[in-house]
Amino acid sequence: MKKSWLRLIGLSTIVTMLTGCDPLLVLDPKGPQAQVQAKDIILSIGIMSFIVLIVFVLLAYMLVKFRASKQSPDYKPPHIKGSTKVEIICVGIPVLIVAYLSFISVESNYKVESTPEKYKQEEPLIIYASTSNWKWHFSYPEEDIETVNYLYIPAERPIEFKLYSYGPITSFWIPQLGGQKYAMADMVNTLHLAADLPGEYMGRNANFNGKGFAENTFNVTAVTQDEFDDWVKEVKATAEPLTEEKFNTLLEPGHVGQSTYTGTHLTFLPAPEGENGGHQHGTSHIKDHASQQNDH
Repeated sequence: MKKSWLRLIGLSTIVTMLTGCDPLLVLDPKGPQAQVQAKDIILSIGIMSFIVLIVFVLLAYMLVKFRASKQSPDYKPPHIKGSTKVEIICVGIPVLIVAYLSFISVESNYKVESTPEKYKQEEPLIIYASTSNWKWHFSYPEEDIETVNYLYIPAERPIEFKLYSYGPITSFWIPQLGGQKYAMADMVNTLHLAADLPGEYMGRNANFNGKGFAENTFNVTAVTQDEFDDWVKEVKATAEPLTEEKFNTLLEPGHVGQSTYTGTHLTFLPAPEGENGGHQHGTSHIKDHASQQNDH
């Protein structure tokens, strides 16, 4: 009796705690790419739940229908060779489910790998997002400014991220705006995102990269285009210039706070774009830092 009460109290505590949890960020999309992915997640959960329900119903039916009963000692069950109908159902239904999910996945991948359809007529904002242990560097080449560990972006405008790393492989992820994509040394990956509404969003590295992984995060602020333009003007008027010496200091392993600079590191350390990894100077520098940080 005492154990039953303990189980009941434990269950009630878990239910109470869960009711106070915030909704999963991936199921609370604030951008077109995230909406596509959230829809696919819900669809997959629905299909899997239906399959599990059918399996439990069949299990209960068989346990009741074919339960052990008292038979005479000389009873012999009838010999059954098999059922073509059952085999077709057991093989055909999974094939149809896999084919359907494959079609949905290919269609969704095409959508999330390109500029969001609703923003295709607008000029994208290009941001180079590079990472080093354990921080994020965001370069705005058109605005000629750079931020560390935070993003400022205009809402209702496509954002084209250029991802690469000055160390181990990391994963750029803003759950409410879209899925993750890897940032690697000596190459650039492109990720298309957009925020439908102004707001504050959480971003992080989704790939384990050492002891500082848990704090390898960044904040995202989406504002109107006018507010974004005002922010750019304020940064140019008040921020300190980013020097090569300062940037090399930032590349050293460790945690730092948020900071803002005029100019970008792309002027003296270009991203590894182009054929075979792109610029020779940028490539060799990235390899050096990658080997140093992997030692840590």
